Amino acid sequence: MSRPLLLNCDLGESFGAWRMGDDNAIMPLIDCANIACGFHASDPVTMDKTVALAAAHGVQIGAHPAYPDLVGFGRRSMALSADEITATVLYQIGALDGFCRRHQTAVRYVKPHGALYHDMIQHETTFRAILAAVQAYDPTLPLVLPARFDPEPWRVTAAEFGIQLWFEGFADRAYQVDANLVPRNQVGAVLSDLDAMVAQALQLAAGTVSSQNGEPLALHIDTLCVHGDTPQALAAVRAIRAALTA
Repeated sequence: MSRPLLLNCDLGESFGAWRMGDDNAIMPLIDCANIACGFHASDPVTMDKTVALAAAHGVQIGAHPAYPDLVGFGRRSMALSADEITATVLYQIGALDGFCRRHQTAVRYVKPHGALYHDMIQHETTFRAILAAVQAYDPTLPLVLPARFDPEPWRVTAAEFGIQLWFEGFADRAYQVDANLVPRNQVGAVLSDLDAMVAQALQLAAGTVSSQNGEPLALHIDTLCVHGDTPQALAAVRAIRAALTA
């Protein structure tokens, strides 16, 4: 690699009495924390604690906005208008940044969650609505997008809003031949074998990944994600961090 690869993880996804992930153990091992903003997971106390934890470890904080879908964990598409998407994302960035200000830090990037994340690469209106929200809040914030075979059209659209893009790969998700992730309702969509996750992370760091049927895909990524809600999350982050460092 010509430059360090940012390792990110979805964190702050506990809600009330419901506990999700091992944020305390994972946070020191990552570069970027995608913190839930209350619409698919989290609550004000969890957001506050997660921001404080990230600040204590010098981890970059990313807003992780979603559709307003606590019951479905933000993994169901919703029929929101473009204006509703813009307002929903803007609301969530602002809420998280309020806690950041309390802890003398700030939101550094935006990564949509779940169905909203996938919808922005399927529907240009959704992508533009999210870009409009980021532009309205702070156009210096990068927007995280799934890695594409040809990123240039996405960069051109983002440039209309003055927004930089970070392209993302996943260590713990299987890929289809079109570079999209295998849907979660299909067998094998989420990798559970630790060795397989480390191997895929190293592949992605080198600019390629194998699709579910074994076909090699050339993908440039700026950041690598491990989901914090999987049983292997902590072990995977530890192993991937060690492998990338080596």
